[in-house]
Amino acid sequence: MRALRLHGPRDLRVDEVPEPRLVPGAVKIRVGWNGICEFDVRNYLDPVLPDEYLHPVLRTHGPHVQGHEFSGRVVEAAADVRGPTEGAVVAVEPLVFDGSCAACRRGEYNLCENFGFIGLMGGGGGMSEYVVVPADRVHVMPEDVSPTVSALVEPLAVAWHAVGRAGLGEGDNVLVIGAGSVGLGVLMAARAHGAAHVTVSEVSALRRRIATDLGADLVLDPATTDVVAAVRERAPLGADVSFETSGAGTDSVTSLIGALRKGGRAVTVSEGRPVMLDPAVLAFTEIGLVGSFGYGPVDFPEVIEAIGRGTLHPKALITDRLSLEEAREKGYEELIAHGDDHVKILVHP
Repeated sequence: MRALRLHGPRDLRVDEVPEPRLVPGAVKIRVGWNGICEFDVRNYLDPVLPDEYLHPVLRTHGPHVQGHEFSGRVVEAAADVRGPTEGAVVAVEPLVFDGSCAACRRGEYNLCENFGFIGLMGGGGGMSEYVVVPADRVHVMPEDVSPTVSALVEPLAVAWHAVGRAGLGEGDNVLVIGAGSVGLGVLMAARAHGAAHVTVSEVSALRRRIATDLGADLVLDPATTDVVAAVRERAPLGADVSFETSGAGTDSVTSLIGALRKGGRAVTVSEGRPVMLDPAVLAFTEIGLVGSFGYGPVDFPEVIEAIGRGTLHPKALITDRLSLEEAREKGYEELIAHGDDHVKILVHP
């Protein structure tokens, strides 16, 4: 079968590789669509793992098939699997864990000491015609949801988890810094959790337009507007909750905290540039600053339910669709050169 594998920095190749064999406890999926995320691009430029590395859960060496945001149709299930049936459209939850460490025993498997991601650290990936994954990593989609939309469940689960970390509730005033796929997902998830007003700060004109289309009440360009002043003009005491999804560094975190009311809650979701932060600001205001990583046991099911009832609108995030052969030049290289012109590029293997 055809698979897009990473052989080194900026060295992605469509290779012919053996079709994966079904194993106990697993299902075989014909991949529908796979999204490219910002971490995929950073890994493409500077691979995080050498080929000889064996992840303790996935146990496969490189060169690795790329792609961890993916969907598809089940073509076969192992005899011991009591779950998704042949033909079912599924979203794959790529995060894997050892199940035995202290975090896993607490139910926080995203914080596992041996966490990993299918499609980044081994175990196949969504940039291939077929993939075999553990059945407990597969979520069946509602009958009327397409494989295209299903490929967006993973980044939306990241956003959903972040909103959960914020404890966001009915009537809250919210600021979202950054309107990539996760930031726009936070916008939608905040609405689903009852936010009364959502401000989005984003430098990209395309992403600002999509944020407006998705129902943001106020959309700002931080290059030309004082974000903190704009938020406080409407809410003099400040926003109740803020999210940093841009990875832009100190300036974005200054807005993240500066726009909040005393006792507000700030959530950092992104990785990015180093940040300078005066902890006295948190001490004097009792602002709660928390991180959010990946997703937990409830996030995929709740996102899928929200998509099914029409609360989330994933299609708005798609800005291009490519074949496997186009993925390197029109996907990864395009995002390096013109990332602000896209939200989510999907690849169909």
